[in-house]
Amino acid sequence: MLIFDKIFFYEKNFCTFYLVRHGETDWNTEGLVQGHSDIPLNKNGEFQAYNLGKKLKDIHFDAVFSSDLLRAKRTAEIIAQEKKLLVKTTRFLRERAFGKLEGKPSLWLIAWRKAIKKGISFLTDEERKVLIKEDPEIERDSALMSRFLTFVREIAVAYAGKNVLLVSHGGLMRVFLVKVGYFKDEDESYLYSITNAGYIVFQSDGSEFFIKEVVGIEKVNNF
Repeated sequence: MLIFDKIFFYEKNFCTFYLVRHGETDWNTEGLVQGHSDIPLNKNGEFQAYNLGKKLKDIHFDAVFSSDLLRAKRTAEIIAQEKKLLVKTTRFLRERAFGKLEGKPSLWLIAWRKAIKKGISFLTDEERKVLIKEDPEIERDSALMSRFLTFVREIAVAYAGKNVLLVSHGGLMRVFLVKVGYFKDEDESYLYSITNAGYIVFQSDGSEFFIKEVVGIEKVNNF
């Protein structure tokens, strides 16, 4: 009984997060890099958010936070509408900034990663200017996780023992899964994509992070 009580007390100190990727946009269907570009959901994206809301209808959320970009905010609003919860937006949940890559075909992201890994000698002058590793307009993994984890740690402490919905973006979620060890490294993470309206359930006390469930991971063939 004493052991059970200790476990129960320990788990009560953890906030349970549902980290959701936004629904589909036209740029998703066209295979374009979005980043901070403020692209709204399309009709299918709204439908995906509605279906996810139905799937999560029995989960009691104590708070809902979203990236301030339209596609994430609208997804959060649709999921939360029947729960009558206010959606609070924040820049901390935004997608990675991709600078000049935004609006370009997502294949450029693959070229960017290969340029970082293998050097840039095979690129044209124009591509080299956009894709070089030191491009200050492309947000580094470390900066992306710094802002995200700072926010999550604060929320975990403020909502200990409660459920919180976060609506964000696929790139951020992928880097988070690398950070917590779900993927062994960045290379492995790029073999998979997180589907629109896919989500990660994890728990945190502001210090430790435990993945409980990942829904909507698909194998891709980028390399």
